[in-house]
Amino acid sequence: MRKKALTALASVVVVAGLGWAAYEYLVASHYESTDNAYVQGNVIQITPQIGGTVVGIMADDTDFVKAGQLLVQLDPADARVALDQAEAALAQAVRQARTLYANNGSLRAQIALRDADVAKAQSDISRASDDLNRRQSLTGNGAVSKEELNHAQTQLANAKSALAAAQAGVVVAREQLSSNQALTEGTSVEEHPGVQVAAAKVREAFLATQRAALGAPVDGYVAKRTVQLGQRVAAGTPMMSIIALNQVWVDANFKEVQLRNIRIGQPVTLVADLYGKKVIYQGTVAGLGVGTGAAFSLLPAQNATGNWIKVVQRVPVRIALDPKQLTEHPLRVGLSMDAEIDVKNRDGKALADAPRDAALARTQAFAAQDGAANEEVRRVIAANAGKAARAVKAGPVGKAGAVALSQPPPVSNAAPLPH
Repeated sequence: MRKKALTALASVVVVAGLGWAAYEYLVASHYESTDNAYVQGNVIQITPQIGGTVVGIMADDTDFVKAGQLLVQLDPADARVALDQAEAALAQAVRQARTLYANNGSLRAQIALRDADVAKAQSDISRASDDLNRRQSLTGNGAVSKEELNHAQTQLANAKSALAAAQAGVVVAREQLSSNQALTEGTSVEEHPGVQVAAAKVREAFLATQRAALGAPVDGYVAKRTVQLGQRVAAGTPMMSIIALNQVWVDANFKEVQLRNIRIGQPVTLVADLYGKKVIYQGTVAGLGVGTGAAFSLLPAQNATGNWIKVVQRVPVRIALDPKQLTEHPLRVGLSMDAEIDVKNRDGKALADAPRDAALARTQAFAAQDGAANEEVRRVIAANAGKAARAVKAGPVGKAGAVALSQPPPVSNAAPLPH
């Protein structure tokens, strides 16, 4: 009887062992699982780009905010004063540039005037020379006194000196025109370097006034608010964080012995402790870490010192989640997950071998600020560019993006530059 019982028990054990071996070979060997997995997400810190005093807080912990929504307001008084100064400097630069263009016409007129002086001096020399020749021909018969002859010679010398002075005046006028044209040629008033420098200062000051209002870069939930009313903050001071819960992922930390069959693109089944097995998340292996957690820890282990005990290391495996499932069953950063990877298909790669073909993250929440700064520059330039320039239809200006204004027309009665 005992022999039969032992035989039956042995048979059960053998059958169970064969069953376990078959399950391990046919099923379990095709999956790798871990409960060392946690939800991760982008924790976006809200920090000011300028210093200032906090005068308004428009969002608090747990609040949902939309991209571009105002979160914190800094006192903009100092920035507005700087903007007023920059706009005044731009207005002055525009008017100085207009003066340079206007001077081109007046300097051309000066050259024409100096040419007229040269012609007059040449005429005076010709007349004085004729007078001297006539008097010299009459000197022998006593018709002309020596004093009158000396006077005629002096007039000729004075005429020659006047010609030299007039010719020097032409050279000076031409050099002045050339110098002025060097400041104006190849560009218009609004593209003049002096105007562009002043316009850049206006953009800088205008953006500072806009940055006194801190907006949300993405849709998400507010967390870790530390800013308080009246607080004086410097540029870069963390004030709160925004977490986009529709863009979270899971970092599953697998043992190094589990990594040999894990590939990018393999399907993953996940269960969150928050919902239990009632909610099954379907994910995909997005990438494998390039080092163990110990290698990147603040104080990495020094295995070459003292006694050594081998510890199985773990490597984080990033798992992408289905956005639709995240919308239906939101997760929070830091929640525990159970992850099971189906490793039957091993055609994928263990490490990524190509660079990312698109930006990881991008926001357009602040794009309007630059356009508004350009519009402010355009307004100041147009207000100081003169009636003729203001009549020109507005358009983009060169690299700076201000309005295109026509160059002042040349003076109608100005003579061309002599060659």
